[in-house]
Amino acid sequence: MRMSATNTRRSTLTHRNVLAIAVPVMLANVSTPLIGIVDTAVVGQIPDPAHIGAVAVSALVFTFVFWAFGFLRMGTTGLTAQALGAHDNDELLACLGRALLIAGVVGAGLIVLQWPIRELAFGLLDGGEQVEMLARQYFDIRIWAAPATLANYALLGWFIGRGRAGAALGVQLILNLSNVAFDILFVLGFGMGVAGVALGTLLAEWIAAGAGLTLAWVHVRGGEGRWSRARLFDTQRLRRTIALNRDIMIRSLALICVLLWFVAQGARQGEVILAANAVLMHFISTASYLLDGLAFAAEALVGRAVGAAKRTLFNTAVLITSAWAVLLATLLTALFLLVGPFAIDLLTVDPATRTAAREYLVWAALAPLLGVWAFQLDGIFIGATRSAEMRNAMLASIAIFITAWWLLRGWGNHGLWAALHVSYVARALTLGGYYPRLARSVGV
Repeated sequence: MRMSATNTRRSTLTHRNVLAIAVPVMLANVSTPLIGIVDTAVVGQIPDPAHIGAVAVSALVFTFVFWAFGFLRMGTTGLTAQALGAHDNDELLACLGRALLIAGVVGAGLIVLQWPIRELAFGLLDGGEQVEMLARQYFDIRIWAAPATLANYALLGWFIGRGRAGAALGVQLILNLSNVAFDILFVLGFGMGVAGVALGTLLAEWIAAGAGLTLAWVHVRGGEGRWSRARLFDTQRLRRTIALNRDIMIRSLALICVLLWFVAQGARQGEVILAANAVLMHFISTASYLLDGLAFAAEALVGRAVGAAKRTLFNTAVLITSAWAVLLATLLTALFLLVGPFAIDLLTVDPATRTAAREYLVWAALAPLLGVWAFQLDGIFIGATRSAEMRNAMLASIAIFITAWWLLRGWGNHGLWAALHVSYVARALTLGGYYPRLARSVGV
């Protein structure tokens, strides 16, 4: 599903235009937390919280490792959308080429450096001997998906930046549904446990990368732009890409540090708290992926407005996407409060984990309402490729989060969850402070 050329060039936007991008992305994104949910639900049938904890810890390690390079998705979206707004078809192709080159080099490097990465990651986490043993098994298998995972980031960013939300939906569905199928086959069918979860993810990432590259080739072959080595390696554009990616990488590392700290502090409270928090993080993950549909729409539409230098288009994109995001966040909070206990029972059979997850459910339910502005502002600034502001705001936010945790640490897991919510508010306030200057800088 994509916007027509006429819609792309209009100076105004409608709700239909926004939803044409956001809904397919939300459908694609909502299948993403299915990976974690199915992983947890499958291993949750084993009456031992260590297995859930191992999946949570190992998945967090890969979130940290891979999303350090999340600029391949975010930066590619912003640059592609701006090239589209400026009607620069050659640059549209170059954006994809640069992103895929970086993905290949970085992915191969992660495989080569897997031993020090693994030792550093598990040296920082303390989830117990059994949890760590199982988590290491997961890591040793899934690391071989690195090039495919990063290529998928680049492809997703390029499709969204071009407004080809249907293509993004197709690739994500291939990735996530194949992962679910492999999980069921390897874990429930072959009894492979945590190793089966990792193997399923590995195969799904490579299958999706192949499908995404094939689909991108179809779009490229039928497009108006031309591949140009000179454009691909243009010095000025490379410098801009590197600077943008550097700042987004620092921002992403700071954000992942917040999540890493959250899981590490939960692990120190024992396997039950670790498992309960892992279950509840699926609520937050689901909300984040759904709200990202509107944030991604903001990225694409703000990027086009910046590329076309049209302030009215920028303001309309921000207003419409934000209104839908707030409405969706409100509905998600109400839904989590209503069906949360039932969902917890589906995700784990361990009585202690169920009891603990219910105790802290309200914190997970409030996350969409408190986090929506942080997600939305991220989308706006990514579309405008204002990465320095994103970097600075996130560094300030992580300092606020650590301070809040230190002040609230006497409240145990409740204090830990409260500090996480403080980080959402801090992200919105620190990045929001830059917004008036951004708005004034966009065209006329």
